[in-house]
Amino acid sequence: MHQDRNILNESIKRLLRRGAIRHLRKIVNKTHAADLAAMFRILTFNEQRKLFAVIEEMEKKGVILEDLDEDTLRALTQAMAVEDIVEILESMPKDDAADLIGRLPEEKADAILEQMKKEGSEEVEDLLGYDDDTAGGIMVPDFIALGENMTAAEAIALLQTDYHDVEMPFYLYVVDEYGKLVGVSSLRQLVVVKPDTRLKDFMATDVMSVQTHVDQEEVAKLVARYDFLAVPVVDETNRLVGIVTVDDVIDIFREEATEDILKMAGAGEDFVESKSILRSARIRMPWLLASALGGVLAFLIIGHYEDSLMKVAYLAAFIPVIMGMGGNIGTQSSTIIVRGLATGRILVQDFRTVVLREFTTGLILGILYGLLVGSVAQFSYGRLTVALSVALAVLSSMTVAALVGSLVPMLFARANIDPAIATGPFVTTAIDIISVFFYFEIATSLLGI
Repeated sequence: MHQDRNILNESIKRLLRRGAIRHLRKIVNKTHAADLAAMFRILTFNEQRKLFAVIEEMEKKGVILEDLDEDTLRALTQAMAVEDIVEILESMPKDDAADLIGRLPEEKADAILEQMKKEGSEEVEDLLGYDDDTAGGIMVPDFIALGENMTAAEAIALLQTDYHDVEMPFYLYVVDEYGKLVGVSSLRQLVVVKPDTRLKDFMATDVMSVQTHVDQEEVAKLVARYDFLAVPVVDETNRLVGIVTVDDVIDIFREEATEDILKMAGAGEDFVESKSILRSARIRMPWLLASALGGVLAFLIIGHYEDSLMKVAYLAAFIPVIMGMGGNIGTQSSTIIVRGLATGRILVQDFRTVVLREFTTGLILGILYGLLVGSVAQFSYGRLTVALSVALAVLSSMTVAALVGSLVPMLFARANIDPAIATGPFVTTAIDIISVFFYFEIATSLLGI
């Protein structure tokens, strides 16, 4: 598959350079929209503009626009006529169209909404009224809602006439006369019951739903936990207003995981490979400040023990391994905690249990690796006090690092602060400072220097 993609990419780039539009159009028409969207990331802006103009299917254009970063999207749509953008948006699901419009400049968005069909425009405007990262912002307003007094035969007839193009036809939501959600039925249940059976007689009444203001990550966790294909979205009066489908949930998990990983690496929240070099540097600069300050503090600590180092110079040889072991286990602990909190496998209420478990793990690993590194020190220098100093330093470094790596993200989560920002530069820098301090305190005490 990877080889086929490379061949496709090279073929399209070669045809673009030659201006072979007819051959290019043939390839584009046979290529999946997702592959074209991936192709766009490696093209220059001029190549993107030329390739986009060749594409004939509006659905493919919609997928490509949806996948572009904000700067490229705005640049590409800036020269496009409003009518052309509207034609693309009307071929897309309403929730995706709303997301796309929300990323455009306000003047352009207003002009597009005026041009769109009245019904479609109203639905999109309703979706734009919700925050992007809430259930209301990601829901699809097209769903199957059937009256509770309707018979199975009437429901099937209605599905054949009014709901043949609904995105998620597997769940049939049942509402009362006021549009309030009262039950749900599967498509299989509908076709196996007797035709004159009313929906309220066989529907499931314990429906799991979310309100429009619920965070998208909580919606994703609900869908993942119960293996739903979709979850209904209701307003504050329990009136059914939309559904969140599993394909949107996959996108949410990908976005949230990407954001967490970038934060943990200290690289911001968004990919910057398409941004300018100066902007990329500006985004990373604040995150690296913690590392710089931590390095200065570590330098001051080492400088404080300069006399001890001059007397026993070989103490410096073990600084990298002690800091490295502490940093590694601290990063492991913080990564486990952050990902556990993100996926719902770890709860803030489990604070004491989680921190104690990581502390104990760090203690056990600290003993094992303390003995290992201490043995190396004993073999190299033949002094028991040196070996003991190194072993205790590794033990304390790894134990404290595991404690800090688990404690800080849990405290951040309890304070409703994104725990991902507690990892990377913050945790590792803190652990480096603590490791150096413990090492020299232990060494100077045992060696009497």
